[in-house]
Amino acid sequence: MLPQPPATPTASELLDGDPVRLLARLTALDSVNPDLVLGGAGETAVADFCGAWLAAQGFEVHRLEERPGRPSLVAIARGVGGGRSLMLNGHLDTVGLAGYDGAPLDPEIRDGKMFGRGTFDMKSGIAAMMVAAARATAEGSLRGDVIVACVADEEHASAGTEEVLASFTADAAIVTEPSHLELTLSHKGFVWFDVEVLGRAAHGSRPELGIDAIAKSGHFLVALEELGRRLALGPAHPLLGTGTLHASVIRGGEEPSTYPAHCRVTLERRTVPGESADSVERELTAVLDQLVATVPDFRYRLTRGLYREPFEADPQAPIVCTLARHAEKSLGHPPVVRAEPFWTDCALLARAGIPCLLFGVDGAGAHAATEYVELASLELLTGILTDTIAEFCS
Repeated sequence: MLPQPPATPTASELLDGDPVRLLARLTALDSVNPDLVLGGAGETAVADFCGAWLAAQGFEVHRLEERPGRPSLVAIARGVGGGRSLMLNGHLDTVGLAGYDGAPLDPEIRDGKMFGRGTFDMKSGIAAMMVAAARATAEGSLRGDVIVACVADEEHASAGTEEVLASFTADAAIVTEPSHLELTLSHKGFVWFDVEVLGRAAHGSRPELGIDAIAKSGHFLVALEELGRRLALGPAHPLLGTGTLHASVIRGGEEPSTYPAHCRVTLERRTVPGESADSVERELTAVLDQLVATVPDFRYRLTRGLYREPFEADPQAPIVCTLARHAEKSLGHPPVVRAEPFWTDCALLARAGIPCLLFGVDGAGAHAATEYVELASLELLTGILTDTIAEFCS
């Protein structure tokens, strides 16, 4: 692996508004999320670079770092007053470098693509929104504020966007996650639960004294599979389909000669608009209570874990209509409207009362062994964002 370049931009880099060169520079800076990979570099170096670059373009830069070593940036170009504010949001962190096919921090351009970890997910979005914001605000004539939020930790728990939203807001937002230049107006949410099935420990030779928590958990796993089948046949969201459910981790037992007193099943329920953590908890409680009523000695404890809401944008919201209009002009056709099965920070922005959508580059390889962005899409994205900012904040 190549040695890390300095996080301080050179004088020529501070004046460089080319999104391709900016993306290459950002890709070369290690920003692996340390909550995903032990010893990961975190966002400090790339935040340092982005902060210096944005300050050189005249932005007022705020650094948020509630967790040391995990900074987010909020850079603001103040409008002259009376206009709508727009936040551009993108995450600085990446997944790990191990297993990448090639040199993950040595960006390579070939066949109109740039390869490297984070080129697609999502330093291309960061480069596009920084350059677009700088271009749109260069003349200083916009009425509304333009806010560039470069956030930490989206790949794990989205602590960065949560920290930003505790102090900053806007009239609308665009999340520049990759979307193949298609309008993403909805995505699924998720909620995690632990189900602890309770048995009774006893020597393996004394079945009359023991209750096998692992065996009892088998009844729950069968019921979980049946619940998943019922969900698949139930009412469907027009873009996202139905919610889904799976068991992700199971732990139980201590040694071969003891009846296990506990077995813990961790499960994930993917949700669609109209579903919530409370509705999922009621759903699971009904299944578990039925097992209590029908399976001898079945007992359980249900514990809710992390919950993230599903997201759905208003297709008639001003920011959606404005971006769609400029996308159609640049692409030569109306942009495709899509939904994503995975979760994004759009849900946090919407929860905070900020109308938003997701729109980003084309490419492939998020979290994969080979990752790339189509550079033509990066140029298109930068232009569409520039025009959208100029109109929305005028």
